[in-house]
Amino acid sequence: MKELERARSIYERAIDVDHRCIQIWLRYAEMEMRNKQVNHARNVWDRAVTLLPRAQQLWYKYAYMEEVLQNVTACRAVFERWMEWEPDPQAWHSYINFEYRYKEYDQARCVYERFILCHPDVKNWMKYAKWEERLGAVEQARGVYERAIEFYGDEFLSEDLFIAFARFEERQREYERCRTIFKYALDNLAKDSQAEIFKYFSAFEKRFGSRQGIEDVVWNKRRKKYEDALTKDPEDYDSWFDYLRMVESEGDSDVIRDTYERAVANIPESPNKNDWRRYIYLWIMYALFEETEMGDIERTREVWKACLEILPHKKFTFSKIWLHLAHFEVRQKNLTDARRVLGVAIGKAPKDKLFREYIELELQLREFDRCRKLYQKFLEYAPANCTTWIKFAELETILGDPERARGIFELAITQLSLDMPEVLWKTYIDFEIDLEEIENARILYRRLLERTSHPKVWLAFAKFEQDQKDPESDYHPARDVYREASDTLRQAGAEKLERLLVLEQWLAFENAENDEANLNYVKFTFSKIWLHLAHFEVRQKNLTDARRVLGVAIGKAPKDKLFREYIELELQLREFDRCRKLYQKFLEYAPANCTTWIKFAELETILGDPERARGIFELAITQPSLDMPEVLWKTYIDFEIDLEEIENARILYRRLLERTSHPKVWLAFAKFEQDQKDPESDYHPARDVYREASDSLRQAGAEKLERLLVLEQWLAFENAEKDEANLNYVKSQMPRRVKKRRQLTTDTGADAGWEEYWDYIFPEDEVAKPNMNLLKMAK
Repeated sequence: MKELERARSIYERAIDVDHRCIQIWLRYAEMEMRNKQVNHARNVWDRAVTLLPRAQQLWYKYAYMEEVLQNVTACRAVFERWMEWEPDPQAWHSYINFEYRYKEYDQARCVYERFILCHPDVKNWMKYAKWEERLGAVEQARGVYERAIEFYGDEFLSEDLFIAFARFEERQREYERCRTIFKYALDNLAKDSQAEIFKYFSAFEKRFGSRQGIEDVVWNKRRKKYEDALTKDPEDYDSWFDYLRMVESEGDSDVIRDTYERAVANIPESPNKNDWRRYIYLWIMYALFEETEMGDIERTREVWKACLEILPHKKFTFSKIWLHLAHFEVRQKNLTDARRVLGVAIGKAPKDKLFREYIELELQLREFDRCRKLYQKFLEYAPANCTTWIKFAELETILGDPERARGIFELAITQLSLDMPEVLWKTYIDFEIDLEEIENARILYRRLLERTSHPKVWLAFAKFEQDQKDPESDYHPARDVYREASDTLRQAGAEKLERLLVLEQWLAFENAENDEANLNYVKFTFSKIWLHLAHFEVRQKNLTDARRVLGVAIGKAPKDKLFREYIELELQLREFDRCRKLYQKFLEYAPANCTTWIKFAELETILGDPERARGIFELAITQPSLDMPEVLWKTYIDFEIDLEEIENARILYRRLLERTSHPKVWLAFAKFEQDQKDPESDYHPARDVYREASDSLRQAGAEKLERLLVLEQWLAFENAEKDEANLNYVKSQMPRRVKKRRQLTTDTGADAGWEEYWDYIFPEDEVAKPNMNLLKMAK
């Protein structure tokens, strides 16, 4: 005992030095317990927990000692003292488990009640309910869940709590209760906290529900998805379309109307018409639903009118809305209202489509005088529209007034600006031919040739004269036209290909006429004779003689056709070395012939020698003159792509762009880069090409229409990619389309009036305006 006393003395002195050291208290109490000094040990534990009430290890050891001694009352007292300090959940669970071990369920239940108030976490309520369920106290467990829902209220409801409650009811086979819980959760939980609820509800309905129940769950899940998407972006009209189709499939008219009203309330903030296009279809769907599904005529009319009221007609309009309303009135047999609608539309926002549809309506009603008035207004609005002039003249022709139609054509061809003058002149000439006014048609051709010397006009004139030849006369007026065309184009310094086109047609004409003198005037040698002789020798199996004939022909009168036929013969005989030599001679004779270079390279590719083919292409593109360079470069690039030499193709595009900045080359390069995009990467090389193309054309001072072509393709690309930042950038680079006037002068310098034309104003032009004004002021 003396040693024990000394040990106590040492521990006491240690406690005096540092009474916060838990290990000293533990060792001190354990020493007393080993020596069966229970009261001393109890005294040590009591002092320890009094001084260090937050040291859980001391409480655990204290309670454990009392339980080992079977002193249940003292152990409970220890736990009670401990719980007064509101320790962490594990301490409460230790107390509950203690009571559970001694089957003091009421005591344990009381501890749980205090525990969930001390630590009101959802998981603690759920543990309480599961504990009651484990005891078989179903009603008490249900009561715990219900109290938990009341405790948290609508603001702090938990998805996990509802899932646990529903699964509890499912285990008790209370399926209706379970379904009610799920539905209550979906109605009261926040939208972003329903994912797991939907998952469990769907699984529950698949196991225990009816077909209708399953469909309801799926419908609710989809509804939540659409509602979430539309909450984030109310102007996501594609989601509205999908949502409306889903709602319409349910057939609840009130819900459908309410959804349509919500959809059309999201008016685009942008003043850009393109941003309104999809929104307008919401109104169209709404009106068609009211008319076709609900049969509510008055409400349909109100929907159309409400749509028209929100459109900013001073900036832009949508002709389809006016036309839908007009067609609706026609279906209701309200022709006066339909005309009023179209009249207002043309007055507020005249557009070609509105005029055409209005005229078509009056034509169907056989109101021809109204049609004439509408055509006149249409042509006042758009005098350059050739199609309108033609349709107007056709109407007068159908009505049996050719003089009036002729007057319309005459007025049309005197306009200063026309969008398709060649079509207008062709229709006018055909009109005179149909009336058998041949001399009038001939005069029209002459008047047209005073304005243009295009070879197609000469050829059409010659074809016309061919059709008018007197079969009893040897004189052929078409020959004079061909001769005049050839002389005129030569004197005017026309393109060689244009002159060749006329001569080839003239040659075909003389061949058909079999006039030797005129035939020799057009062409001085015939490759067909050499070829007929060579083919004759081939049929006699005299290949050597056939080759000799073609060789002599090429030597005397080299022509493309001779070379091609000779090469074709050797290809059929599989004499590829001879083909190579012939191609070399052909290219010495006609180095500008791109088709020959391409065929030569294709031959080497077929023979399995891509390096040789590449060498041919390289030699071809270095020629100083080529007849179809764009075809040659395109074929060379396609050749590299077919070989999957993507980097080579990219280099070729760069080399081509060093020679030309044509927008079609830039667009082909961008399309190529689009096809090469790595699907796992966000980087898109095509975007860099579009940007470089736009900058290059701007710096080079390219035509505005060329720059516009690139920007429109870039805009379409960004729309497909749905990259908001880049899309906005491209939109900021787009030009404004403005109508301007310019003065015209004749060849002598006399005033010829004014004409209107469309111009494009780019952003940098707007920036330059103030600087120009400043310079003018400085002068």
